Amino acid sequence: MKISEALDKRKSCRSFLSKKVDKKIIENIIKQAAKSPSGGNLQPWNVFVLSDKNLTNLIKEVKKELLKFPKGHPTEYEIYPKNLSEIYFERRFKCGEDMYSILNIKREEKEKRREQFRKNFELFGAPVGIFVYIDRTMGYPQWSDVGMFIQSILLLALENNLHTCAQESWASFHNLVNKHTKAPKNLMLFCGIAIGYMDTSNKINELKTERTSLNEIARFIGFD
Repeated sequence: MKISEALDKRKSCRSFLSKKVDKKIIENIIKQAAKSPSGGNLQPWNVFVLSDKNLTNLIKEVKKELLKFPKGHPTEYEIYPKNLSEIYFERRFKCGEDMYSILNIKREEKEKRREQFRKNFELFGAPVGIFVYIDRTMGYPQWSDVGMFIQSILLLALENNLHTCAQESWASFHNLVNKHTKAPKNLMLFCGIAIGYMDTSNKINELKTERTSLNEIARFIGFD
């Protein structure tokens, strides 16, 4: 698969089949993703991969916690800036509205929207969860490096006929994730990645978010 094809095909999968994923496939994806570039070759990423009972137990605990804290706990970092400028707010808002539109969930149907939100913490049914951490001593440039590593995982998954959903939402239950990964205290949870085989029968997987035009994001200087 060409890189351009993988970028075009990639989407956030929000419904997975229960079909198990071979551990060797996940190992190879992570091994290949670790070839991603990083400043000074620091390679500031750390991953913990959960499946089977270990993942099920985490999901059970998070479900219980959601009853008390339906929006999750405070995160250790700001997922979005407190005051998004209008252009970015509109993109985020449209992403959510497009998803609920596909599911035919109206704005006033609050409980149905909350139910869909809670599926984040079931990894949308994925059989494997990859939890990505960064060392707390790292700065903004290293967060960028971790982003490139995650992108590599998402594209390599497609090469292996798998789909993914990168989920920063897991940062709101970092304490529970840490309990199950046993991550050392010097590491901070950045996000989870749901990975598995897409359920193509579920309408939600028809969603493919829009991208802005080239003119909106790029300026070409010095070209004829």
